[in-house]
Amino acid sequence: MKSRKLSRKGRRAGIVTVAAASVVAGVALVPNWSAGAAVVDDPTVDAATKATFQRLADAVFTDRTDALVDRGDQHRAKPLAAAFSGDVKLSAAQSREENSALTELRGRQSRLAKLGEKYSKASTRVTLDATRVTGRQAKADVTETTTLTYAKATGTEPKTTGFQAHHELTFKADQQGNWQLASVRDTDGGYLAVNQVARPTSVKASPADDSPPVAPRAATSWPAPAKQKNITTGAYNYKAMVTYATKYWKNYNPAYPDYNGEGAGGDCTNFVSQSLKAGGWKHVPGYTYDFHKWFGNADIQSDSFVGVNEFSWFALSSKRVTSLANVYQMDIGDVLQMDFNKDGSKDHSMIVTYRSPQGVPYVTYHSNNTYNRSVASLVASYPNAAFYAYRT
Repeated sequence: MKSRKLSRKGRRAGIVTVAAASVVAGVALVPNWSAGAAVVDDPTVDAATKATFQRLADAVFTDRTDALVDRGDQHRAKPLAAAFSGDVKLSAAQSREENSALTELRGRQSRLAKLGEKYSKASTRVTLDATRVTGRQAKADVTETTTLTYAKATGTEPKTTGFQAHHELTFKADQQGNWQLASVRDTDGGYLAVNQVARPTSVKASPADDSPPVAPRAATSWPAPAKQKNITTGAYNYKAMVTYATKYWKNYNPAYPDYNGEGAGGDCTNFVSQSLKAGGWKHVPGYTYDFHKWFGNADIQSDSFVGVNEFSWFALSSKRVTSLANVYQMDIGDVLQMDFNKDGSKDHSMIVTYRSPQGVPYVTYHSNNTYNRSVASLVASYPNAAFYAYRT
């Protein structure tokens, strides 16, 4: 069995600006956002209502991302409710969900600030991909695309980080045909968009055919002990790895299969392996299920090429990597893995595409498709996860 955990294609992205329930004097108020004509029997979704579905989704995800932006003592003054008219609003339960999400994300923003990372601004675009109506329930698939600007970026540091994410929004109509946003579900397998608050359910790794090596956990304390990497005279072309990851982080390479489909398990490790291959990692042919082998092309891939845990087993047993003691020791071309709930089965793989002069690595990955996200952001977002850092 393959454990290609995580990484579904996140080609949707957006930011939140709902405050999903505006808070006035500590009281959550459900904004009455709406659009489209009310219908009594077997409601349908007309163009005006679809447009409001899209605008409401944009507002929700804009607010979530906006909660991560450092605004000092500034507060949002412009109510979003004024942008809507009609009969679509958040349900009371969803308003509570959004308030809870915003509280958690503001806490994440505070933890990031303590690690020296702040975002000065954000932008989000949400597109409506499909709408399905069954009786008095409508489901809307949306793509969220978000860009966050790093504050105080200097020199060659990344100016922005971006991601795409997919969501399914469920709307329900009452007896008068008025629609309410009842729930928001993230449909990517990764749960790694910076503004996501959902917790993934980890899948156990299948038993190996022999005893695989155990990767030691990496510390997340800052600053880290020095562990210099020579990126110009090393065994591999690390700049080529970065070039590949930068080119294909959201526009997938058609020369390889895409494992983001339903039940496919996710594309994160497949993407990391492709990047390493671009930088000089050579195939080790053999049986696909033998973690001592590593190969991947358009027609066939070894478990170690596409599986999170199997990749770790191959990389360590082949001596192509060594484990780093601290995540902040990583440099370009190094690999970071995460085990979200510390159950011993790793869930996600990423590759380092930049290291700041201050010693902060930035990673790029599939599912959600993300470019140059700081390791500090991951540590702040997942304080209870286990991290594994590999020097390539």
